[in-house]
Amino acid sequence: MFRILIVILLVSTHLCVSAQWYEVEGRAFIANGDKHSARALAMENALKKALLVAGASVSSVQQVVNGLLTEDQLSVRASGTVNSVDIINESFDGDYVNVTVRADIFPQEKQCFAADYKKSLLITRANIMHREQANIGKIYKLDTVIPDVLNQKISQHSRFIDAHLVAKNKVNFSRLNQSFQNEEIRTLTMELGHMFDSQYVLYSELNDISFGQESLNTWQFWQEAQFQRHFSTTLYLYNSANGEFIFSKEYSNSAPWQFKKREAIDLNSQTFWQSEYGRMVDRTVEQAIIDIDENVMCQQTRAKIVQVNGNQIMINLGKQHGVQVGDEFALLHLDNFISDNGKNYAGFNVSNYSVKVTTVHEMNALAVATDERLLGNIQINDLAVKD
Repeated sequence: MFRILIVILLVSTHLCVSAQWYEVEGRAFIANGDKHSARALAMENALKKALLVAGASVSSVQQVVNGLLTEDQLSVRASGTVNSVDIINESFDGDYVNVTVRADIFPQEKQCFAADYKKSLLITRANIMHREQANIGKIYKLDTVIPDVLNQKISQHSRFIDAHLVAKNKVNFSRLNQSFQNEEIRTLTMELGHMFDSQYVLYSELNDISFGQESLNTWQFWQEAQFQRHFSTTLYLYNSANGEFIFSKEYSNSAPWQFKKREAIDLNSQTFWQSEYGRMVDRTVEQAIIDIDENVMCQQTRAKIVQVNGNQIMINLGKQHGVQVGDEFALLHLDNFISDNGKNYAGFNVSNYSVKVTTVHEMNALAVATDERLLGNIQINDLAVKD
């Protein structure tokens, strides 16, 4: 096995996301019997294909593959995109050379070249971490109201997310999260994504809805004491294709609770949402949506293949997500890679097929192989990414 050494010129010194590996085949014509140059072109072809399906821009792809092959080394200029590349297979087929490489690629940080289609996001029921704190005001329904507000605001304002809500039943995310059962969270996320046909899953925990200790109106002895009430929530975003963790963030604030202690509050009423506490919660949710948008728009949209028929497939993206007739997709298989130290990484085997969209419906689209070949090894639940 040959090793390709990557010389990386980092634009940013901070990489907060882990690399994912892509296994892909490159092919090149052997001109004038020059196998050495053809091999270099095949490797560059493979690397370019890997970068494109990983969500890099055309300009960054050109930056990465403008290197020169010298013996068994490929020197590459990159912007913090490629970590390493291995040649895992090489074969000759008449006048062509085929090279299969495995590339570890960092997603582009905060450049959002993958802001192509709307991403489908499943919002789950929140978990109130200390339910006794909800007793004053009887605000136990915050666990369904907060996800509902998130869903409504994302649907109204987000340019990058197609959100839908499943808040009727609880999920056991918090129990798994508290006991650091990351593999079980991965499995749960993949199951939810498959069940509700969603690329991302959002979990939320309500950490603190307790009261402050000091009264805000002690000098007004004829009134009932008024206190600050806290609102602290943590959001967790996962990719359902492989259960990969994307980001989490805690949001904390407080505001005066203007209701009586024994008063049961209707969380769907304007009385609540126009109170100081309700307005504070609303502002906090809006800030969270900005952060979700920024993180999701920088992730690549990966459509799931839901039907295969000869040289035609159906994907679970459509007009609602921004797909148009003529759009082209590369096809890839989800796979896992276990490193030498036993760590499990999500990876993708990139097929040699590409398809072009011929028909678009509201929630799905039909696409046909660009070279009209039968899609022999493509299966339901494989993935399609914009080519």
